[in-house]
Amino acid sequence: MMKLTGINQITLRVNDLGMAEEFYGGILGLKLDHRVGANISYLRVNSDMLVLVKAETPGSLQARDIRVDHFGFRLASDAEVDEAARYMDEQGVHIVTRPAHRREGRAFFVMDPDGNLVEFYSMHESGIQKDSEDIDLSSPDSHVPPTRQKVDEVVATRKTRRSRK
Repeated sequence: MMKLTGINQITLRVNDLGMAEEFYGGILGLKLDHRVGANISYLRVNSDMLVLVKAETPGSLQARDIRVDHFGFRLASDAEVDEAARYMDEQGVHIVTRPAHRREGRAFFVMDPDGNLVEFYSMHESGIQKDSEDIDLSSPDSHVPPTRQKVDEVVATRKTRRSRK
């Protein structure tokens, strides 16, 4: 058996590299590590890497089947989860779910500019908890509106740039 020590990177295809960098770097605070040409950005938080790649063909926000389901950023406490949700709301980020107690801790979901679900959570020191009345067991997808017209309209107004190979 392999002894994995962590996740090296998550790579996302994005429609607009500038909007994605602003969301992950400007709003979430990941640091730009380096760029490769005009179409790839490497962002870092501690030893973890998020790679943003300009999509060759624009992705539709309704096409959730071709995107990452979601990924999460861990916060140190339930209070930090609540504080992060307030901050995201102030920044105008699309909040999919408000902070709620889940089995593993307190969590909420937002949507990035390309429609990817991003989770922010705290982890109980004792690990996953048993079911109780105050734990939200719903799927984040159950809270996503059927249409994302506002974001779709922004994406539709942008001209698609083709990369040269």
